[in-house]
Amino acid sequence: MHLKHLWLPAIAFASMAAGVTGNAQQPATPGGAQDGVAALTQSLQKGMAAIRGYQWVETTSISLKGEEKSRKQQACLYGADGKVAKTPIGQPQPQQPAAGGGRRGGRLKQQVIEKKKDEMQDYMERAAALIHHYVPPGADQIQAAKAAGRITVTPQPGGTLKLVISEYLKPADSLSIDLDPATNRLLALAVNSYLDTPEDTVTLAVQMNTLPDGALYAAQSTLDAKAKHIRVVIQNDGHRPVQ
Repeated sequence: MHLKHLWLPAIAFASMAAGVTGNAQQPATPGGAQDGVAALTQSLQKGMAAIRGYQWVETTSISLKGEEKSRKQQACLYGADGKVAKTPIGQPQPQQPAAGGGRRGGRLKQQVIEKKKDEMQDYMERAAALIHHYVPPGADQIQAAKAAGRITVTPQPGGTLKLVISEYLKPADSLSIDLDPATNRLLALAVNSYLDTPEDTVTLAVQMNTLPDGALYAAQSTLDAKAKHIRVVIQNDGHRPVQ
């Protein structure tokens, strides 16, 4: 089954650069958590401003049950409105014709296929919209989580830190941020959430990378919608300054 027009515009955040200072402490430490939250929000703003000076190529592939169904490339850069503008590169994949299209059975089969594609596209759009609420992290949600004691910071092997925000947007969800306190770099983001019920899991893993001037960007973002056996992988490369 070919997945027509199934892509994730809401994951434009994949170009987002971000960082945080090494001052983050456990929420119970007076002042320390507040300093870490302030540094995080400031670094997010600074990183997002820096990446707007670049253009790059975004490659999006969509797989169903492990089989790639769609792949597209787009040239990306920020517009004057602060949003990412995308221009398709190359020709879109042709839609697979339905077998037996000249018969009544073929027409019914085609209708079933189209309905399934519509349902899948709707599902992915909802998943994309949900993820958009998590990345980049919102200052208000972070502050609320800190005040409620829902932020933990755990040292990791190699000297990095993992900041985990529980119930960031929904009950039983989580947003985790991997940090390098020595260089003030955000290394990775991870989201565990769901759509209608906790069993309808949607996860997102974002690996960050560094440009020559120190700006960070999402090198690869992987979204898994396990209930539908769908995986979306977005890769960003070829960054160069906007002329």
